[in-house]
Amino acid sequence: MIKIGMLIGDRYEILEKIGTGGMSDVYKAKDHKLNRFVAVKVLKQEFSENTNFVSKFRSEAQAAAGLMHPNIVNVYDVGEEGGIYYIVMELVEGITLKKYIEKKARLSVKEAVSIAIQVSMGIEAAHNNHIIHRDIKPQNIMISKDGKVKVTDFGIAKAATSNTITSNVMGSVHYTSPEQARGGYSDEKSDIYSLGITLFEMLTGRVPFNGETTVAIAIKHIQEPMPSPRDYVGEIPVSVEQIVFKCTQKSPDRRYQKMSDVVDDLKHSLISPDENFVVIDDMDTAGQTKVITGEESKPKKKANKKESEEELLRLNDTGKIRTKKSSSGKGKAEAPEEEDDGYDPKMERLTTILAVIAAVLIGCIILFIAGKTLGIVDLDEIKARFGTEKSSEVQMPDVSGMSLTRAKSTLSDLGLDYNITYEESSEYEQDIVIGSNVKAGRMVAEGTVIELTVSAGPQGVSLPDVTGKSLAEATALLEKEGFSVSKQEVASDTVEKGNVISQSPDAGEKAPRGTQVTLQISSGPDSSKVSVPNVMGMTEMDATVTLTEAGLLVGNVEEVNYEDAAFTGLVCYQSYSVGDYVDPATPIDIKISLGPVDLTYGYNASVESPALEDPAFVAGTQVTVILSTADGKELLRTNTTTFPVSMNVSGIKGSATGKITFQYTATTQPSVTTDPTTGESVTTPGTQEPKAIERLVTFTPES
Repeated sequence: MIKIGMLIGDRYEILEKIGTGGMSDVYKAKDHKLNRFVAVKVLKQEFSENTNFVSKFRSEAQAAAGLMHPNIVNVYDVGEEGGIYYIVMELVEGITLKKYIEKKARLSVKEAVSIAIQVSMGIEAAHNNHIIHRDIKPQNIMISKDGKVKVTDFGIAKAATSNTITSNVMGSVHYTSPEQARGGYSDEKSDIYSLGITLFEMLTGRVPFNGETTVAIAIKHIQEPMPSPRDYVGEIPVSVEQIVFKCTQKSPDRRYQKMSDVVDDLKHSLISPDENFVVIDDMDTAGQTKVITGEESKPKKKANKKESEEELLRLNDTGKIRTKKSSSGKGKAEAPEEEDDGYDPKMERLTTILAVIAAVLIGCIILFIAGKTLGIVDLDEIKARFGTEKSSEVQMPDVSGMSLTRAKSTLSDLGLDYNITYEESSEYEQDIVIGSNVKAGRMVAEGTVIELTVSAGPQGVSLPDVTGKSLAEATALLEKEGFSVSKQEVASDTVEKGNVISQSPDAGEKAPRGTQVTLQISSGPDSSKVSVPNVMGMTEMDATVTLTEAGLLVGNVEEVNYEDAAFTGLVCYQSYSVGDYVDPATPIDIKISLGPVDLTYGYNASVESPALEDPAFVAGTQVTVILSTADGKELLRTNTTTFPVSMNVSGIKGSATGKITFQYTATTQPSVTTDPTTGESVTTPGTQEPKAIERLVTFTPES
């Protein structure tokens, strides 16, 4: 098992985990033999005992090791140690194209085309070595700090030793070609299709096909026409639009046939963006003659749409898309046959009859609703006259003007239930019934709920303040004053879960008793929001990566003077506090320190000998004393045999701390020992050893 700090291959020290994939984890490591940082891809432990996965992992290394190109991540080494299978690769400091697109929402046409050219050149180099990537997507494209574009993760690449490849689709379904989705033929033109989808996403900030399931998305790749990127971004030139269309043709024969052609057209589009020079064949078999066999000339049985889709795409137990197997056992993609446009008179008559019946029913429903709204139709009376359920009925009493207590008693005696709604009124005294929803004298079934409107008096009741209280406590206080309570759960970063955030009507307002008070109850922090990370003290690139990985964007970047010299060149300000919860994609402004404003330091001291650190130091030894800043800038150098040494330096810029280095040669005293056999004295001469001792010092700010 890989642990931080362990050494593998007797040279690679694991420093930190920087990524993970379906089959492997990626670590940053230091190559102690060549003194450089590298990326080490390690096969996950659960797969290391699976011979199939190990074989694929080794194939990845063998395939990638043969590729040497500026736009491909180089592979340095491959090995196995104690059941740990690993590949050592070039470490690319930067972010993935996916995160770069998310950061910028969408790329400019020039930037997108420039990136696509570099990606195409890397893929072309792989194709020239008979290697197909099969998983081209923004997540597998790195943008380095210096703007270099590199294709990585040849996790499913395999040397193409034959004309056809029938391996399962393993790439992301958003970028997979129609032939990969069917699980059938896959070659270099599948990478061209995925490149076209990637270019579409760079230009628009979205993928062309989306859905709730992988099958739904795959079907769209197979059946639905490719949308135009200009539908989303109108300023995209026609040449770039046509390049996307040609890359993403459903039929591989209508796409670009090799990557060099893609590169040529992309470069042409940079020079003449509005020129429509891209040629797309009208038919897959243009200029070809097809001989129709006797079997093909027979009429075919028409399959319904559901059967076609079910036969077209299946999901096996690993979640990969595959095709239905034919009787011969070989994978075969079956496209759904076109719909028959034949005329069926019986079906048309049946459709007409059903339409007339539906129209009559709709008309009756509309008349009933209109009659009920206008008061022409009395639903209660209809139920009373024609209802099939027989129940005891009572006559609704006139409760208007009664006290609430008497009205409750009257209704209860008749077997009727009630709900109470308070209404502010200057005509009726408090707790006097104003009216009800059922007219007096009407026959109603026992158990009917009568809605009573009761006077709350002319001014109503003052609402208590329940904000910050628990739901139970707030409900008890409000119901005690005669109010009803409804609640809404709302996410909150500041109010404890289960407590009241706010109330409506507000505390102190007067409202009739029975008024419904709506309480917003905290459900805790919003799970859809993200926590702002700490980027203080980071470089701009590291801050960008950290914010992007957190689902946030980098807003305005400003260079400012900052009093703490230790932050020079680093982030000294961020617009949101660490731990704040914000919406995804919120821009976070940062400021980069230029250092203090004309702040200088001085150092004036008498420096004691290195005997403070080295008790064996011999007085009178010649010592070179060097004063330097914390970043290694030398300020003063002197040679001496006597201490203390006076140092007086002023005008030190950019650093508040430094160090004194003592360099000298330490001589050990000769030793005399007695040989136990001969009794003779043996003198061992002293030795000389160079020493360098450092002492940290703090400089004094100058006014």
